[in-house]
Amino acid sequence: MKLLKIGLGVIVIIGIILALNWGNLQRLIRVKALFDADKIVYNFSHMDGLLYADPLPKSGPVHEWPMALAPFPETYVDRGKEKNTKAMLEELSTTALVVVKDGTIVFEDYYQGTSKDDLRISWSVSKSFVSALTGLALSRGDIESLDDPVTKYAPSLKGSAYDGATLRNVLHMASGIEFNEDYLDPKSDINKMGTVLAVGGSLDKFAAKQNKIARPAGEAWQYCSIDTHVISMVLRAATGEALQDYFTENLWSKIGASADAAYSTDSKGNAFALGGLNMRTRDYALFGELFRNGGRRGNTQIIPADWVRASTQNTAPPMAGNHNETEDGSDFGYGYQWWIPPNADGEYYAVGVYGQYIYVNPKAGIVIAKNAAHRQFMEADETGEGYMAQNITLFRAIAEHYSDWERK
Repeated sequence: MKLLKIGLGVIVIIGIILALNWGNLQRLIRVKALFDADKIVYNFSHMDGLLYADPLPKSGPVHEWPMALAPFPETYVDRGKEKNTKAMLEELSTTALVVVKDGTIVFEDYYQGTSKDDLRISWSVSKSFVSALTGLALSRGDIESLDDPVTKYAPSLKGSAYDGATLRNVLHMASGIEFNEDYLDPKSDINKMGTVLAVGGSLDKFAAKQNKIARPAGEAWQYCSIDTHVISMVLRAATGEALQDYFTENLWSKIGASADAAYSTDSKGNAFALGGLNMRTRDYALFGELFRNGGRRGNTQIIPADWVRASTQNTAPPMAGNHNETEDGSDFGYGYQWWIPPNADGEYYAVGVYGQYIYVNPKAGIVIAKNAAHRQFMEADETGEGYMAQNITLFRAIAEHYSDWERK
């Protein structure tokens, strides 16, 4: 009888624990299925049902896009081979594509059942938004110097692998910490971070628990998403505001956003800065237009022009280990949370996992916003060229096509 009572007591305790954590358990189950083939497209438009989220209300006049739709290129040339453009968009599992030429939308389409009203998850494209806000805080004196140690603003990082890293280091993805970014490895650090989000943990605590150092800070570039969360910790401390509030007040309310957006957060209400923005594809293009115009919208300077220039230059240290080379041996570059393609002619881009892009080509007057649900994004073709390089080749062909179309 005594054992029965103990057993019933254990069952009751387990039941209480399950009841108290039911929401987190359900969230974890959904997150674990986030990238399943039959769910990924829907999930990428409905992240508010998967993670905690805060609304980003639009305000002020909505930007009215001029429209001058022109025929899309049927084919383009990639490494001497002619490719069908539509087939390539399908191969890349594209869900949305907006092409802007000199401030006018010349092409717009949505695929796989998505629409222009969908709030599509940015993933790492949101890193470039965080960079823009960093430049603004620096210009206002809230951040004294990019060479300040991050612990000056985020003392909880003292004693962690980030102790000694500067803000410039983390902007460059050169913090020097050891961090496994392999999305396909369930035991990787990036997937452990995803579990923290799902079960209601704290990203601040997760960052502070990173204690493995791969190399001295500033020595080499190695992609490390948690670096961006550290930037957000600095921003919160420097400005005295939640990142969501600072974002809404200084960017979202000023660029003419077409709809409310959302910022995924951890359970403590801190923004998932490294990948949590959810917005319409047109509004991703709007951010690209802001940068193409040097941080200015009309007569209003929203992001300092010198930060736009500085953040989109290839200033990061050389890549650690194997280089991310294209077929001709040239490297991708990196600035302050922006990518620079090989052999760039003033171009730069933001990129997110599974095929999200904002590509900016100032000389051609082109901005391209693309969303996707490309589960093979980490793979390469038969020649060994990765899909990021193939996306850039496609974007360059689109830019050339619409530049030629304008001249006709």
